[in-house]
Amino acid sequence: MHLIHRHHPVPTSAEPQASQAANRRPHRSANALWTHGTLLAVIVLTVSGCATGEPEMRDPRRLVVHSGERLAPTRERMEEIEGWFHEQLDSIVSDESFWVIHGPQEGPAYPWETLEVNEQGDTAHIYYQRPELVRSYTRYAYLHILVVQGRLDLWLPEAEGGTPYEIERAILSQVADAWLYERSIYDTRPYDLLDELVYSKENDYLDAYVLTARPDEFVDARRTWMEENPDARDAFIAWFRKAFERDPPGVRGGS
Repeated sequence: MHLIHRHHPVPTSAEPQASQAANRRPHRSANALWTHGTLLAVIVLTVSGCATGEPEMRDPRRLVVHSGERLAPTRERMEEIEGWFHEQLDSIVSDESFWVIHGPQEGPAYPWETLEVNEQGDTAHIYYQRPELVRSYTRYAYLHILVVQGRLDLWLPEAEGGTPYEIERAILSQVADAWLYERSIYDTRPYDLLDELVYSKENDYLDAYVLTARPDEFVDARRTWMEENPDARDAFIAWFRKAFERDPPGVRGGS
């Protein structure tokens, strides 16, 4: 995979911006600010490096979580994702209209819990627990930057002009596909928070997952969904407990 490497000076004032949730977040490394160049290095070493000497996509591997629940992606599905997976990473690195400032933090966090995008849509901050998560988390930040810039149609034309929930659902669906590809094709280590997203989507529970995990963000969408699917939440919770042997986000600590 060829990626364009752009060198940027690291802004001397680029400290992670404070937010209302800052004091509730896990500790972040003092050296958490990474530039596009660092993102490029991670992508080259961990993605294209995996593909060295492999002109064709390897056979997809099955995914499995601790409960024994499995997913078996088809080759056709993985080839479909591969059609945009690398090109989108290339765009994240080469597009000069924005910065994604990202880095490690202690403790798990869902992508939406650490994302901040400024009003101009030219800078995003996002943090994650492990280095191999950089692609999925920066991909999530990138798509939200495109929302602010009015360019989401580059990758998700079907979501352009949609409601906030429809846009978020489309973004998470694509992030789930990308993580499925990484887990199946590059044998990336499991990560519970993204595995939850993938398994939920692959089992037709994406709406249930998002609207249960984030009930206060998409109130109207959640109300409509529950009115149209009165038994869906209970069915989702039962399935999630079986698949992951714990309560889903939004239910943990009480429903």
